[in-house]
Amino acid sequence: MKPFEIADGVYSVGVTDWNIRDFHGYSTPSGTSYNAFLIIDDKIALIDTVKHQFANQFLDNISKIIDPGKIDYIISNHTEMDHSGSLPEVMHRVGSNTPLYCSKMGHKNLPLHFRQNWNYHPVKTGEELSLGKKNLVFLETKMIHWPDSMFSYLKEDGILFSSDGFGQHYAGPETFTDETSEDIFAHAKKYFANILLLFAPRIKKLISQVGDLGLTINTICPDHGLFWRKNPEKIIEAYLKWCDQVPEKKAVIVYDTMWKSTEAMAEKIAEGIADEGIYAKPMHLRNCHRSDIITEIMDAKAIVVGSPTMNNNLFPTVSDFLTYMKGLKPQDKIGAAFGSYGWSGEAVKQINNELTAMNIEPVDPGLRIQYVPEQNGLDTCHAYGKKIGQMINDSTGC
Repeated sequence: MKPFEIADGVYSVGVTDWNIRDFHGYSTPSGTSYNAFLIIDDKIALIDTVKHQFANQFLDNISKIIDPGKIDYIISNHTEMDHSGSLPEVMHRVGSNTPLYCSKMGHKNLPLHFRQNWNYHPVKTGEELSLGKKNLVFLETKMIHWPDSMFSYLKEDGILFSSDGFGQHYAGPETFTDETSEDIFAHAKKYFANILLLFAPRIKKLISQVGDLGLTINTICPDHGLFWRKNPEKIIEAYLKWCDQVPEKKAVIVYDTMWKSTEAMAEKIAEGIADEGIYAKPMHLRNCHRSDIITEIMDAKAIVVGSPTMNNNLFPTVSDFLTYMKGLKPQDKIGAAFGSYGWSGEAVKQINNELTAMNIEPVDPGLRIQYVPEQNGLDTCHAYGKKIGQMINDSTGC
């Protein structure tokens, strides 16, 4: 990524990671970017850095605009290593006594990351930093998605530097979201579902607080992906919708299979659900990445989980997925369990236990079929799907 000017004296100096395909368990088939920003005024400020392995490219980008040694202030919106990893190299170039602005929790976290006694300046919501003609306002955004997270707002240009808020794991030739298709919202939705869903109530409250401050937002610049320049309110509205987690008439059937028996059950259950007028999507755990499944689940009313029993336990991919989903705490769902088994059949009960631990109430004890389902068994699966579909209709008022 070459540096470019976003607004008068405001530059994007981040880097593109074209080749990353897994971001701590989240699939990134389109890569990602680590965005950072340089503001040139009477004083010069750098907002965020990039992943450690891109430090040289990052400093080269800055050098194309100014000598890094002329930077007066560094702002760390978030201490996670994809945004702070290059701080040691940056501090070495600009001077270790350069003021480093961060949230109060950032002040706690940064020394634990880097073991450096830099010139920290912890700030709280509403504090300002004058750069001359331009002024930065800091907004604490705790748990969106780390305790140290904060936004920085450039008043005169109406630019919100939103850290991990409103981002997408996307790398492409475009700079702004209006330069690409509406598919960018799919990337933003996946990001929300897998990174921020757990914090949905906090995000909704934060958006309300930002609204109360009366900030004029012309551009939103997240630390990943493209920038929201035209109609930035569209992504804010999308976040409010995703925060509410209002379910649609939709069921996601998540499963794995050993000898196709659980798969045959999944397809018949999906067929039964669909016969009740519900969108039903079977997703095989070794063909669909768990982060894509979570994205589908975010606006689904029903989560139907199937597993064969293996060594008296869940199939490993199913266990992995349930652990992943538990951490994200999806709300307002109904659950169901099914599976084929040989001689014991504990998996269905274990699925129900996991769903219950997530406050997802199973519709019943679940459906088990021993070995290969015959026609009667497949008919039972179809009926089970119809039952789930009827419950979805009843619960969504349709």
